[in-house]
Amino acid sequence: MELEIDGQAAFAYTGGKPFDAALPCVVFIHGAQNDHSVWGLQSRWFAHHGYGVLAVDLPGHGRSAGSPLPSIEALADWIELFMERVGAGDTAPTVSLVGHSMGSLTALECAARHPARIARIALVGTAVPMPVSDALLGAARDKEAKAIDMINTWSHSPRGTVGGNTVPGMWMLGAAKRLAQRQPPGVLYNDLAACNAYTHGMAAAAELNCPALIVSGSRDMMTHPKAAAKLAAAIKDVRSVSLDGAGHALMAEQPDAVLDALRAFIA
Repeated sequence: MELEIDGQAAFAYTGGKPFDAALPCVVFIHGAQNDHSVWGLQSRWFAHHGYGVLAVDLPGHGRSAGSPLPSIEALADWIELFMERVGAGDTAPTVSLVGHSMGSLTALECAARHPARIARIALVGTAVPMPVSDALLGAARDKEAKAIDMINTWSHSPRGTVGGNTVPGMWMLGAAKRLAQRQPPGVLYNDLAACNAYTHGMAAAAELNCPALIVSGSRDMMTHPKAAAKLAAAIKDVRSVSLDGAGHALMAEQPDAVLDALRAFIA
């Protein structure tokens, strides 16, 4: 699906089915330096099981044009505008937001700022706050290739670095690196800076009026499970799922387990 938002082309993958705003909707929001493709399995399952699916490319990422937005708040408002343009949740709160990493902060902020459309949120690989080290921020600004390698190493569990995906022959490190390299220069620094600067997360969690799911990897070095547990404690209606042995790249390392968690929560 392609449409125009603020004069720029915006893209969302619909899971292989035409989008139908009359159906309950699942909006998938990717993380820093990624695009809609990280949700391949999950988006297709929901699209083929009675849901309208929007796996968005955030501005400046993937097939969406424009400059990357500089803050989590701006990303949250963009998601709301996208839903408004396609009519998702117009008549009732029927939208489930699913976000990974930076996308999880976006989902959290969007649900707090624009609750009328949102039925539930799922936060995958999340932490609030989500600080980024000076070393990584500096590398993203000045030596992007080095920063991509740093993130790639830290995002995968020890098992994930040598394989283990349920798809035979899937090279997770190589696929993740190539995906990051496809994004325009400057996007990575913008995204990491937005995560680092976001300070409204715990207040947004306290304001939530919808159920939330938190999915964490037990070996996540980017968003530690202890930080996810702290966030869970601030949410009134929450359930938590821990994927044993998974790192930050949960959808690559344990795609079926992530889907199972989302199915149990949404479907």
